[in-house]
Amino acid sequence: MNATPAREAGIATPWQRLDAAERGRLAALPRSLLILLENILAHEADPAPWLASFDDWLTHGALDGAEIPFRPSRILLQDTAGVAVLADLAALRDHHVAHGGAPGGVDAAIPIDLVIDHSVRVDHSGTSEALACNLALEYARNAERYSFFKWAQRSFPRLRVVPPGHGICHQINLEQLSEVASPLPHQPAWTAAQTVIGTDSHTTMVNALGILGWGVGGIEAEMAALGHPLPVPLPRVCLVRLTGHPRPGVMATDIALHVTARLRAAGVVDQIVEFAGDALDHLALADRAAISNMCPEYGATAALFPVDDQTLDYLAANGRQPEAIARYRTYALATGLWRDAGPERRYSRTIDIALDDLAPVMAGPSRPQQLRALPDVPASLRESFPDMGPPPAPGTCGDGAIAIAAITSCTNTANPHLMIAAGLLARKARARGLAVPPWVKTSLAPGSRRIAHMLRLCGLQDDLDALGFHLVGFGCTTCVGNSGDLKAEIASGPEDAPSLLTALLSGNRNFENRIHPDVRANYLASPPLVVAGALAGSLCIDLSAAPLGTDRNGVPVMLADIWPEAEEIAAMVAVAERALRTETPEPPEDTAWDALPAPQAPCFPWDADSAFIQPPPFFGADQAGARGDIIDARALLWLGDNVTTDHISPISRIRPDSPAGLHLRARGVPTERLGGYGDRRANHHVMIRGTFDNQRLDNRLAGATGNLALGPDGQRTSVFDAATAFATRGIPLVVIAGENYGTGSARDWAAKGTALLGIRAILARSFERIHRNNLIAMGVLPVLLPADASLPAPDPALRIDILGTDCLTPARPIVTLRFMAADGSLISQHEAQVDARARSQIALLTAGGLFARLRAQYGTAVPLGGWEQGGVRA
Repeated sequence: MNATPAREAGIATPWQRLDAAERGRLAALPRSLLILLENILAHEADPAPWLASFDDWLTHGALDGAEIPFRPSRILLQDTAGVAVLADLAALRDHHVAHGGAPGGVDAAIPIDLVIDHSVRVDHSGTSEALACNLALEYARNAERYSFFKWAQRSFPRLRVVPPGHGICHQINLEQLSEVASPLPHQPAWTAAQTVIGTDSHTTMVNALGILGWGVGGIEAEMAALGHPLPVPLPRVCLVRLTGHPRPGVMATDIALHVTARLRAAGVVDQIVEFAGDALDHLALADRAAISNMCPEYGATAALFPVDDQTLDYLAANGRQPEAIARYRTYALATGLWRDAGPERRYSRTIDIALDDLAPVMAGPSRPQQLRALPDVPASLRESFPDMGPPPAPGTCGDGAIAIAAITSCTNTANPHLMIAAGLLARKARARGLAVPPWVKTSLAPGSRRIAHMLRLCGLQDDLDALGFHLVGFGCTTCVGNSGDLKAEIASGPEDAPSLLTALLSGNRNFENRIHPDVRANYLASPPLVVAGALAGSLCIDLSAAPLGTDRNGVPVMLADIWPEAEEIAAMVAVAERALRTETPEPPEDTAWDALPAPQAPCFPWDADSAFIQPPPFFGADQAGARGDIIDARALLWLGDNVTTDHISPISRIRPDSPAGLHLRARGVPTERLGGYGDRRANHHVMIRGTFDNQRLDNRLAGATGNLALGPDGQRTSVFDAATAFATRGIPLVVIAGENYGTGSARDWAAKGTALLGIRAILARSFERIHRNNLIAMGVLPVLLPADASLPAPDPALRIDILGTDCLTPARPIVTLRFMAADGSLISQHEAQVDARARSQIALLTAGGLFARLRAQYGTAVPLGGWEQGGVRA
């Protein structure tokens, strides 16, 4: 093995550590594994053990149980998750200084970009002043948090903060931050693939550029930020061949939703998906980005496209210099990342999806994989909500009324074809005299200022404005539940208000209670379909067959009458892109950001009275964490399938009568200033009270939906109050659930809150990757209920033992699970697997979690080594 940089195809890479025979043999690996192997060659002194694992993978197409070290190039944060990450690092710095260390002993080892995009709300909409008003309100509400970010940027030199109003983090990542390959900081003579992890699950959007990255919990991000390699299971890799050409009217959103439904059904959890096929000829980079963006919705770890001319054209259009574009091309060709470069590759399995077969769709009413052809949407609504009233008469507001129509989210709102299609549809509707009914709250929140500028250059923003789709902000808005109040014509209160309200959005998630607490059904659709639905005002009609309204002459107007032709969209996109080459958008003025005061000290000066920023409790002497066997536990919650991280740790608004709301009000926070949980993720007093505070949570032990559990005395109360009562009596807790526990957002507080409630284990049929990793990092056991195990009926008196927790090994991560009646008699006993088969994960559980490790490592004047989370061979 040669450790000296050498040149091949005009560029030096870490692959020159291998001889020609080794490189030739490994060239048949999937592109994602080539990137992971190159990462090892770039950073490990002796890569030989890992090379053997990749050889074995190549032989079998999989190597379950193998683990490798991964050192990402950089970290992407958004503000609601990023504030918790930075508060943890600030508290760890305090802990280190208190034990004689220097403040700089806790610092970021790799670049971190924090984009503030999750806090803007749609308080104002439907007016030309909405954008400025919402931004001003955002600063007023979040001045304390944003001041903390400014302190962090000064105190951690490798941290960059993008202020509010610039765009959504994933689009900024694509347009401004990403490089296909760059020189290694520690070995500038070598060029290597850029890799990224992010605290938002949709970090996978960057996979469209051929850049490997995925979402992680904030706890894993902290580990990478401190310079520790992340332990990554060597994954199975699924090839998805996309073939054919989309039919007229089929948009990138439709393709992404079809892919989501198909892959979720096929089962790709913990796998990497790679895309290939002749359909890539017809998928622009922005179309690929929509597919990669929805990777968390189909459950995969990453969704990688190859590098090709589409990739480089996109990067060049977004400001990359010619020499950088040349470097990317040379590197991708030399290392096998270029589309169709290299020999035939080995994959774990292959799935074919023909784009010719796809039709326009929506997804809903509560999961992205619930695919609905347009004619089937009304029936899906009635099937899901059998109590809904009869379909309303045309032009009237009844059950099924669309309360929110939002062009929102990172998935679609920076795609030129999708957004121009929406604008053209609005133009045609405006020309026919159509209008949006008064009960529909409309909004437009692009992921990029570039796309907003494009709409203005084309004159299409005027047409969108005419229908009420004014710009409301550059951020996530409705997609993360920052929807603001509903229109007065439909808000809860009037006696004749419908009981079943719906939302239609161009987002990627539509879980219960996510978009708005008064909206029961949420459907995902392309931006032009969002405009069409807004015109119709209801999801009780078939948008493909029923009139959207009548024109000035009383003639019914059908969707087909105003749907823009593909050639019309393409021509307008070409005009807009030509205009952008000579008239680029002006960067926003950050005067409000620049005026924010921020502390200067290297250690953050915590304010005991702050309702936003409190020192996290994880490094205190009383946070050793419970270890060992779990004896005589009770089930705090007994849940079903598809429990999302929104159910566990919601981002929605804080209700005044909730435990979190009562806590804040008792400390002088006015009801109108309670805000949402996303605003207060650096205040553990609020977040622990908000854990499981979801009005759609169905706890079978409580006999009702909502934030409800039974305390030790059997009385129904809030989850927080019940958990506190059990903790007072020293009784450990577990949660019992079904399939796909923890699906959804990369929300570390879903695991932090679980641990702080005293929940020692989650017993579920299956777990989603990010949440499972977060549970392990918090020292909470993720226990897989055996498929053939017949569980007792839900019973609050049930006693549960989990034995053998100190004997876990990667080869045998098995515990004994015992269910007992109230009198101690045994009901059933099972062997169950802990969903942690990597040695590093077992070590974290044994240690009591990552924070216990960090507490020990930084509890001295000089940080201790010796626990790096490098990979181990199976």
